[in-house]
Amino acid sequence: MKVYQDTIQVTTKARVTYVDITSKVRESVKKSDVDNGICLVQTPHTTCSVIFEEYVHDHDYNGDEYLQADLNNILDKLIPREYTENLNYRYPGPKHIEFLEELSKKDPNYPNEKNTILNGDAHIKGSLFGGNQTFAIKDQIILIGSVGYVYFVDWDQNRERQRKCNIVIVGE
Repeated sequence: MKVYQDTIQVTTKARVTYVDITSKVRESVKKSDVDNGICLVQTPHTTCSVIFEEYVHDHDYNGDEYLQADLNNILDKLIPREYTENLNYRYPGPKHIEFLEELSKKDPNYPNEKNTILNGDAHIKGSLFGGNQTFAIKDQIILIGSVGYVYFVDWDQNRERQRKCNIVIVGE
């Protein structure tokens, strides 16, 4: 039994960002030297998801594939963006704001800017779509079909960021 771990760095924008990480996942599978097993692709970020979707060749003017733009349009109706406090969401509450202010003193990834924590919508989307996907590996190939792609999605629209995506491969 082999266990291999890798981390992918992902740059996201100040809007919902979809990043095709399929080739990087395939590279990790090759580097793992696992012939048959499973591949877990996971984000440690609560406002992000890993999704498995068909690659769509057409893009809108923002660079989003049509299927991603369609998904965003539907989600915007169901889960509107949090532009100001206490409008659509109770998050963040005063105790959480206090916690984040203390955290920003220790960790530069958490700036002490109140508008950057107005992201209750991103947390809900991250929860709905989940933070991971698991794929089968056979003969050192991730079994995602001929049109399946793996995307890292950052639902948080408040600022650009450097994100991480963890890969764990287990097998023989």
